[in-house]
Amino acid sequence: MDSSVSRFWDNYIKKSISYGVKPNVVRWYVKRAEDYIKVHSSVRLAQHTPQMLEHYLEEIGRQSHLKDWQFVQVVDALHILFVHMLATGWAVEFQWDYWRGAARELPASHGTIARSESVDDFSIAQAGKFNKTIMGKFPSLFERLIIEIRMRQYSIKTEQSYVGWAGRFLLFTGEAETEKLDAHHITEYLEHLAIKRNVAVNTQNQALNAIIFLFKHVLGKNNIELSEYARPKRPRRLPVVLSKPEVRTLFASFANDFYRMMATLMYGTGMRLMECVRLRICDVDFDYAQITIRSAKGGKDRMVPLPASLVDQLREQLRHVAEVHQGDLAVNYDGVHLPGALAKKFPGAGKQLKWQYLFPASKLADDPRSQKIRRHHLHESAIQRAIRIAAEKAGINKRVTSHTLRHSFATHLLESGYDIRTVQELLGHADVSTTMIYTHVLNKPGVSVNSPLDVL
Repeated sequence: MDSSVSRFWDNYIKKSISYGVKPNVVRWYVKRAEDYIKVHSSVRLAQHTPQMLEHYLEEIGRQSHLKDWQFVQVVDALHILFVHMLATGWAVEFQWDYWRGAARELPASHGTIARSESVDDFSIAQAGKFNKTIMGKFPSLFERLIIEIRMRQYSIKTEQSYVGWAGRFLLFTGEAETEKLDAHHITEYLEHLAIKRNVAVNTQNQALNAIIFLFKHVLGKNNIELSEYARPKRPRRLPVVLSKPEVRTLFASFANDFYRMMATLMYGTGMRLMECVRLRICDVDFDYAQITIRSAKGGKDRMVPLPASLVDQLREQLRHVAEVHQGDLAVNYDGVHLPGALAKKFPGAGKQLKWQYLFPASKLADDPRSQKIRRHHLHESAIQRAIRIAAEKAGINKRVTSHTLRHSFATHLLESGYDIRTVQELLGHADVSTTMIYTHVLNKPGVSVNSPLDVL
């Protein structure tokens, strides 16, 4: 090996270790960087462009056997190469955070892909050793429980929650014969949660709902009287709301244009986090300037306005998705995930552009349930992390999450004079009383009173 090349890789190794790469892993970073250089051996490193790097990462991302952590390793290895070794000008502005964050694969229990077409498949509810153990002791009971939950089209998270609470309840009662279970056992368990475990009020209510569901729909015990136990009252929590200047500062603090676009879209439409990441190309209507949110909370669809200031960015995002999709078709992938009914009605729809996710993952992955090769949507944790980092950078001393943007959307609409019913419809609330919480933020009871300290 040429001595100058040897020195280069020695320096690369030292630089990698200085940035936290473990010595026993650094050889893989060298290999990732070498693989990239070999593909572009005819072009000097100083002449490389961000388009070349993006194209390489897209091609690597189509290797579905490559795990998400391995793909992130590739990104990190090239980050060290271009930013810290070569100090390439464009590399500092390259969207490294997107390629890292968007690589995370969706697990089998994720709400997007987890709904099984067969009630015989219990793998959704069996997440974790605890559930598998207790479900193995009461197989017929949990089979009936899952069937009852799915018949009512409850969400994946509700299914996992109800199965979990049913299992904890049965363990607490000493795994007694289910025919002998009664209201006394429920009261004892809820008191245990409240006094011994000191769980929150919302958690107590969640446990109670799950156990009542078990008694009524599985055990057939409809006349449950919990006279000894009073359902705890849920405390009224006022939402955290950002002022308009804080929203502007937050958006200006994003290091990544892609995540900034997603955050501004959530604020500009009031959509929830999962509603945003699950958007498909066919849901965005540029001509009517509206976005359709499909199968939202409660299984309902609704329309929200498409912010005019985001039209150009979303059109560009659509063009990017179209390019990625063409590359996916070239490797004969199995198409995007579709809900069961759509997949049966339109067998080839998963490979059509209109059904692709607007915010796709950066790599193809094996579907953990069907074992097909798909490009899922971006994992929600990526945008959550980006919002948290931007809020810290902006110096906002409030707990800022993706839902804070939804709270701010509703409050700022009411501040602008829109009526409560309009805001309710845009947020997708079933009951206007849920939307009324934002009027408490606006009314500011007591805040307009002058403090006696100021008149001394």
